[in-house]
Amino acid sequence: MSVENSLKINSHAFSHKGHIPTEYTCEGKDINPSLEITNIPDETKTLALIMEDPDAPRGVFDHWIVWNIPPNAAIAEQTNPGISGTNSFGKTGYGGPCPPSGVHRYFFKVYALDTELDLLAGSDKKALQDAMKGHILATGELMGQYQKKKVKAG
Repeated sequence: MSVENSLKINSHAFSHKGHIPTEYTCEGKDINPSLEITNIPDETKTLALIMEDPDAPRGVFDHWIVWNIPPNAAIAEQTNPGISGTNSFGKTGYGGPCPPSGVHRYFFKVYALDTELDLLAGSDKKALQDAMKGHILATGELMGQYQKKKVKAG
């Protein structure tokens, strides 16, 4: 079975390739933005989400890992819609953009799955990716960008 990039992911907070508002970052409230997922295949049992920053100095930085999300509802702002994995901050739940320098890209990758995953809360991204193998019906992504505000010296 081939996996198609058929899911559509939108946010009221920012557009694809747009600027993520400060409210959703370490300089703001550090809460997740709302996400609306459409074009979900009928046979989808759950969704999984990985938010990552490929521009981090030491390689890809995981900001949000969550699975067993009900496929019939939007992900509301400031919620934890499923079971959380451990992100690169060493915590579970959402950790907003907080780039050390420059503009970074943040990818919200959503996966439609044909099963509920039997994965322990707090598992890492690799464990989630391994558990999803053979169960992905469709994928989609939304990318936002963020750069910290300049701090005035003196």
